[in-house]
Amino acid sequence: MAKKSIQYVVVDAFTAEPFKGNPAAVCLLEDDASAPTGDARWMQSVAVEFNLSQTAFLSRDFSCPADAAAPRFHLRWFTSVTEVALCGHATLASAHFLFTSVLAEHHGVVEFATKSGVLTAKKVPAPETEEQGKLFIELDFPSSDFVGCGSADELPSIPDTLNGASVVSVHKSVATTDFIVELSSGKEVADVLPNIEEIRKCSGRGVIITGPAPAGSGYDFFTRFFCPKWGIDEDPVCGSAHCVLAPYWAKKLGKQKLVAFQVSPRSGVLYLELDAANQRVRLQGEAVTVMAGTLFA
Repeated sequence: MAKKSIQYVVVDAFTAEPFKGNPAAVCLLEDDASAPTGDARWMQSVAVEFNLSQTAFLSRDFSCPADAAAPRFHLRWFTSVTEVALCGHATLASAHFLFTSVLAEHHGVVEFATKSGVLTAKKVPAPETEEQGKLFIELDFPSSDFVGCGSADELPSIPDTLNGASVVSVHKSVATTDFIVELSSGKEVADVLPNIEEIRKCSGRGVIITGPAPAGSGYDFFTRFFCPKWGIDEDPVCGSAHCVLAPYWAKKLGKQKLVAFQVSPRSGVLYLELDAANQRVRLQGEAVTVMAGTLFA
């Protein structure tokens, strides 16, 4: 049987600099016959082969009218361990790929049918602090509530997990069950040496470490995210984590527009706007394609 060839790219998301931000593989399944689009085992095997924090699979939604203002694609995300319900950086990578290599120039909006509902991505002007003319993309995602952690049984072993960092508070995301651990400063966030095995034992999906950005840095808060249960010891830049961090810091700082810096070794910048009334978060960022090739299935 002849093998099917599938186009793929590797895109670094939430950065304009190659080998920074968060890399995602994006596989374009041209039609339902080009690959086993409904075969999660096949997709999982491909994700293991890429061995990145996320691999995305795109296929056009042919139920959407051809003349629709926004083309629609099915989108699924896989880590090297499991399929996930929501991923920010791989969605940004997918939109960047479509806008730069697949869709016509006049297409400024694309829709994604996902496990988290229909998500949109659109081209937007660069933020005022950035060079104008650059391709920025805005994602419209659901926000997540957060609750305090009052039970000792529920908490990760904070001193062991964070090597004794000064903890201000611990909350939990309602949507993802991630722990949100606020430290006293962004510098402490950057300096944390996490105990990955302790984090793996936590009851939630993972642990988000966050703290206020240094004065004059141009950012509102710093972040790091650890998710070893899903095969990601440290996620370089996590869009979905900011779906709860946006309302968390909006409440603390009294502002709806925020600039986040994920201070992982690769690092990345996210421009956030909370729409509390509609329980949505708009995430803006850049991306850069670093690799393109053909996958044989």
